[in-house]
Amino acid sequence: MAVRAVYRRMRAVNRRRWVKALERHRIALVRCFFVLLTTFCAFEAFAQAATPEPKRVMILHSFGEDFRPWAEYARTIGTELIRQSPWPLDIQNHSLVSARSSDKDAEAPFVNYLMALGARNPPDLIVCVGGPAASFVQRQRDQLFPTTPVVITAIEQRRVDFARLGENDTVVSVSHDFSASFENILRVLPETKKIIVVIGTSPNERFWLGEIRKDMPPFENRVEFSWTDNIPFQDFLVTASALPPHTALFWGLMNVDAAGVVHEGDSALKKLHAVANAPIFSYDDGFFGDELVGGPMHSVAEGSRRTADVAVRILGGEKAGDIRLSPTRYAAPKFDWRQLQRWGISESLLPPNSQIFFRQPSAWETYRWQIAMVSLVVLLQATLISVLLYERRRRHFAEVEARRRMSELAHANRYSMAGELTASIAHELNQPLAAILVNTETAALMLAQPSPDMKELKEILSDIRRDDQRAGEVIRRLRSLLMRAPFEEKEIYLNEVITEALDLVSGLAHAKEVTIESVLSAEPVLVRGDRVQLQQVLLNLVLNATDAMTMLDKSRRRVTVRTARDRDLAEIEIVDNGPGIMAGKNDEIFEPFFTTKPNGMGMGLSIARTIVEAHDGQIFVENRAEQGAAFRIRLPLAPGAGARMP
Repeated sequence: MAVRAVYRRMRAVNRRRWVKALERHRIALVRCFFVLLTTFCAFEAFAQAATPEPKRVMILHSFGEDFRPWAEYARTIGTELIRQSPWPLDIQNHSLVSARSSDKDAEAPFVNYLMALGARNPPDLIVCVGGPAASFVQRQRDQLFPTTPVVITAIEQRRVDFARLGENDTVVSVSHDFSASFENILRVLPETKKIIVVIGTSPNERFWLGEIRKDMPPFENRVEFSWTDNIPFQDFLVTASALPPHTALFWGLMNVDAAGVVHEGDSALKKLHAVANAPIFSYDDGFFGDELVGGPMHSVAEGSRRTADVAVRILGGEKAGDIRLSPTRYAAPKFDWRQLQRWGISESLLPPNSQIFFRQPSAWETYRWQIAMVSLVVLLQATLISVLLYERRRRHFAEVEARRRMSELAHANRYSMAGELTASIAHELNQPLAAILVNTETAALMLAQPSPDMKELKEILSDIRRDDQRAGEVIRRLRSLLMRAPFEEKEIYLNEVITEALDLVSGLAHAKEVTIESVLSAEPVLVRGDRVQLQQVLLNLVLNATDAMTMLDKSRRRVTVRTARDRDLAEIEIVDNGPGIMAGKNDEIFEPFFTTKPNGMGMGLSIARTIVEAHDGQIFVENRAEQGAAFRIRLPLAPGAGARMP
């Protein structure tokens, strides 16, 4: 009982300790949370204090945000401002729609709209893009954020009312040189007879029509001018599709045509380019990209860069009225290579220092590395092929030479065999010659009688002719064996070749008391090869077989020659009852100068193997289980051999 009481008191003490520990941890976690929350709030306040207030820039477009060339200037200026500005920017774009007409009363609602937008947060800078926007701001300067600096850009200096410029206004202007534009047309197209100035009827366009006319007098004797201000643009498109030769189009502006139709963006220029049968030129590269041939033009990139530079200076605290820039003139001539090709304009006619854009790169320029790699591979392949052809040619000559020497060696070997076959040949010749002699003597005796038997005489003469043919055949075979002739491949029946070879050796076999039997295939065995050389191989093997059995009893001296077909191969087997091949010498016996004969040269089997391999065949030897050796020759059958009969 006392132990249990002690145990309960210990558990109660431990429980109180755990409760106090958990309480301390809970208090520590709450404190950490408040510290983190305080730190986060302080960091957020610091970040907000460190982030500067964005600079508000109002970009005012002439006509609208999609009217060229001012749209190109506005986009590029915005990009340059963001790139150059060290402060965050709030750029707002607004379009002066009222510039499409001459109704000045339409401007008041737009002014009220802009003032309402900037009532609480007025802009830090106003950028006017184009002449209409500049004229609007100068007219409404007293009402429209009079203390806000204004940068007038993308405007020709003749469209600026310098008298109205105040200390918060500056201008980044350009200077048109229409004379240079017309001179460029006549330079690149010397045969031009007429220039059509494409221009609309808005107030801004009517102003520029008058300015262009002022630059015409120096060209009146060189080219004819006409205008599109009195014809709807849709009607002019029909005319532009069938213009007379040597006509050029000069693109001015087409914001509002004679029919009062407003043309936004580059739709009018694209429509004209799609149907016109004459090249198109202009004064501003805001139109450059697909439709214009090119020439000296104002650079959108350069004008936008200058404008952004001035704007950043003003946003940085510099007074706008203190910034005075001279007008920007035409940049270096630039041309569209595609249009030059389309209208057949030679690059030699272009002004000096001209830049050519959109040039279609040549295959070499586009795939230089690929072409270089392919060329290198082709060169390496050509070199390899040349080396292989050279080696093939050398090998061919070597094979021809080897075959010639092999033929000579085989010829010498045949002469050697002829000496061994002398007895056989003499025996083969003696039989028919003796028969001829006996028949001749018999015929002489019969002719001496008063009434010879003519029937018997005819039979005797027939026997003489047969024996003579037999002797001639023996001589023919001997001549073919000994005759020097090049390798001649043709289709031959293997059974016939073997029969002739065995006939040649039959006399020698009879003299050596060797029985030669042939077991020939019942099917025709047709191969392609040289008849004489194959006979030489057979004679060599049969003679070797007869020599190998000289120590045997006469009854056991037997050579068997067999032929057979094994699928697409012809097989010849020469079997003897001799002592066989020495162990381990089955391959060596085919090497040159290997012999087991006391007076042998060791070339017979080597020549035989060379001849067989020249016929794409194989020759090998093996010892028989009983006694003797078996030589086998395998040669490929001639194509279609199975369908032909001897």
